[in-house]
Amino acid sequence: MEPESIPFQIINWENTAKTTHPGTTGTAFWQTLQFKGLRVRVVEYSKGYLADHWCQKGHIVYCLEGSFTTELQDGQNFNLTVGMSYIVSDDLSSHRSITETGVKLLIIDGDFLATKHDL
Repeated sequence: MEPESIPFQIINWENTAKTTHPGTTGTAFWQTLQFKGLRVRVVEYSKGYLADHWCQKGHIVYCLEGSFTTELQDGQNFNLTVGMSYIVSDDLSSHRSITETGVKLLIIDGDFLATKHDL
């Protein structure tokens, strides 16, 4: 898929609508910009959030506020705090997010993270 050309623009996240996504426990609030082949989100997980699924999508995740744990289905856990990131391509891990205290993240995903067999 050919990427969309995105003209210069300013994003005021304060004016971007939030959608609600319940977890197994807690709630995720997404503010999403969707382009062809690219999704950019500010995501907030409430205190006590546990994702309701194992995700296999690729992401670039940057921690803006708070802290969280990314748990891999193989049992590995990675704690991330403000200023930390993780990057993974599609289908290379099954992962989910957990936070006791709440967290705010910038998450970027899209076609550029597809693994070769996805193309």
